[in-house]
Amino acid sequence: MGLTIAVCIKPVPDPAQYDKITIDPVRKTVVREGIPTVMNPCDKHALEAALQLRGTDGSVTVVTMAPPNAEETLREALAMGADKAILLTDRAFAGADTWATSCTLAAGLRKAGNFDVIITGTESADGATTQVPAQLAEWMGWPHLWNAVTIEKTNEPALRVRTKTETEWSDYQIQMPCLLAVSRESNKPRLTSLMGVMKARKKPLAVWCRPDLEVDDADLGMAGSPTQPGAIYELEMGRKGITLLGDTDEIVAQLIEKLRAAGLAIETGSACVPGEERL
Repeated sequence: MGLTIAVCIKPVPDPAQYDKITIDPVRKTVVREGIPTVMNPCDKHALEAALQLRGTDGSVTVVTMAPPNAEETLREALAMGADKAILLTDRAFAGADTWATSCTLAAGLRKAGNFDVIITGTESADGATTQVPAQLAEWMGWPHLWNAVTIEKTNEPALRVRTKTETEWSDYQIQMPCLLAVSRESNKPRLTSLMGVMKARKKPLAVWCRPDLEVDDADLGMAGSPTQPGAIYELEMGRKGITLLGDTDEIVAQLIEKLRAAGLAIETGSACVPGEERL
């Protein structure tokens, strides 16, 4: 019997465009306008795990909370083999931290129906907090495991899962419904094909906004985020320049004196008290 699986994915700024990313000085959020997005790399492994686990009569639904232009990322997931997609998008969701993000995702997943498994990546390329999988599972009231590298069906309504830590492997049997955060080491995501892209155009993609979800406004967006950024400033990266005049010997002598004054013993290469003489 196939499983009904949800996969949470996230559009993130294209790493090739990181040099163009700026921070809004007032809202203190990433300015994404004009920055191309791609599917979060870890989430591709989550989607691949779901497609392998689905079976012949199961289903995979991809879900994201993102701006309206995330439809392109969802279409990519559909082209890889997902059956349907849901986009949660509303200005009320903007500026959310991991708490508010996971709350919104949970509301969307509850509305979408009864799932056997929710699969996520272990972290996002932009935030990299690793917090959303566990928080989402807690909102759902489900057991969860992080950094899963293998997932197998059993004869019971449970999955056999191996996870990896820094020092060891751990094997679990986890009852469904459950949430699994999948490691990059778990698989190699499949590529999209021309046929997959063509099929993706005909697959259902629902767009849900704030009025579509049963969720408390106090838990949404920036206002519902307990994590608030502090002061943001740019570091001064300039260097002081000094011009040394004279012939080669005179310039070398001046340079040695300045290095000694800065606390470097030229003869040994070790630090010393500024101005201290070393013989």
